[in-house]
Amino acid sequence: MKVEGGNMNFENKVVVITGATGGIGGTAAEEFAKKGARLTLIGTNPDKLKSLEERLNLDSSRTLFIKADVRNEDEVKDYVKKTIEKFGTIDIFLNNAGTEGEVANIIDTEEKNLDFVININIKGAYFGLKHVLPVMYQNKKGSIINTASVAGLIGSPGMAPYIASKHALIGITKSAALESAPYNVRVNVVCPGPVDNNMMRQIEKKSAPEAPDAVKDALAEDIPFGRYASNEDVVNTILFLASDLTTYLTGTIHRVDGGMGAK
Repeated sequence: MKVEGGNMNFENKVVVITGATGGIGGTAAEEFAKKGARLTLIGTNPDKLKSLEERLNLDSSRTLFIKADVRNEDEVKDYVKKTIEKFGTIDIFLNNAGTEGEVANIIDTEEKNLDFVININIKGAYFGLKHVLPVMYQNKKGSIINTASVAGLIGSPGMAPYIASKHALIGITKSAALESAPYNVRVNVVCPGPVDNNMMRQIEKKSAPEAPDAVKDALAEDIPFGRYASNEDVVNTILFLASDLTTYLTGTIHRVDGGMGAK
């Protein structure tokens, strides 16, 4: 397929982002906006959604902010419905909402934490696919990027629910890619290593409440590049997967991990 000029230009493309008020989601919203996209931005915290709205400072004709809990299938159906009502379609879906949960060994894990992580990271992502894919199937085009983690490719003590959920999301991505290929819809997954944002601050604190900086230093030392990823590092890969530069990629796993996977 010949790719026309522009490539990374998302002028008038409709982009739906869950977890839009987080580090990766918010940065993705900014970058897609700079490149001309129209945006449906989903989060659970009204104050954070308002803050994101002020940060983006876009004309209301280009944005739709929705408070929704991805664990609730009706609310997922609703954000898809409202997007279609406002913009008429969905071209790109960043299936990004997620949580790290608590840090505890398996024998100490409470059922409520297991349920919390699984419901957001697996069911929330699954519901998003279930209700966005039919729109793209009808259009015979579209790009979906699921946000997993290197946690989906390794084990880690104290993080079993999170590890399990991200392994599951990688498997779901592969199945969705195979189901979607006949419709020319692409489904790929990004697997960031530690990212310098609030989620990692929480993991550091939960891992060692008295010495979170020591946790960060130890994790960074284990990365060949010697630092955490920035939100922009991850979003650059997301933009690539969303663009017309990757029309032959589907079911692929993209580690954004500073070389961790090479060890």
